[in-house]
Amino acid sequence: MRVEIWSDIACPWCYVGKARFEKALAAFPHRDGVEVVHRSFELDPGRAKDDVQPVLTMLTAKYGMSQAQAQAGEDNLGAQAAAEGLDYRTRDRDHGSTFDMHRLLHLAKERGRHEALLDAFYRGNFADERSVFNDDARLVELAVGAGLDAEEVRAVLADPDAYADAVRADEREAAQLGATGVPFFVLDRAYGVSGAQPAEVFTRALTQAWGERTPLKPVDGGDAQVCGPDGCPVPGN
Repeated sequence: MRVEIWSDIACPWCYVGKARFEKALAAFPHRDGVEVVHRSFELDPGRAKDDVQPVLTMLTAKYGMSQAQAQAGEDNLGAQAAAEGLDYRTRDRDHGSTFDMHRLLHLAKERGRHEALLDAFYRGNFADERSVFNDDARLVELAVGAGLDAEEVRAVLADPDAYADAVRADEREAAQLGATGVPFFVLDRAYGVSGAQPAEVFTRALTQAWGERTPLKPVDGGDAQVCGPDGCPVPGN
């Protein structure tokens, strides 16, 4: 069974939702039969790379709330993150473009380091003091810590087209599936779960999707030759 997760590094509920999903997945009896694929989604796709601002400023401008309301929301998120064992800095975080991080995540996927880099970016954004926005040196540092080659990472950051199509393809697919926000979890392209649901909701979704998997139905096409573990049959003369 495949679970696809659309998320954004700037999304605090994606950070919390990932931890809740992983808690449910760790206890799932068929864990070894579940493939998890992370996909790109930008909450602010039109934001320029150098357009970085404090989170509270972004929240007050976007949602029309007061500074006190925005800070109360951050404090609430910090408490919910802590309940999942996550560090969350509720003061002095900033907000910016995540496009370069998503491009690097596609590089990491090719190198088998996607999960490690995603976790590094989440920690960098929500827990660490140094910003992850508009700071290529910081992204290189996090990527190397996640097991990627520094020169490969720098080459991707230097080329704005590298993996850009892969990011956009993920985002188009999310739109086609009806995702208007993240986190968005899709189980075997049959069930969708939106938001940072409690772990028990993910457990129910995993159980239901697993139980309703449809086995492949063979189509009888005659005695066509196939290759197997013992090799390929040689046609007779």
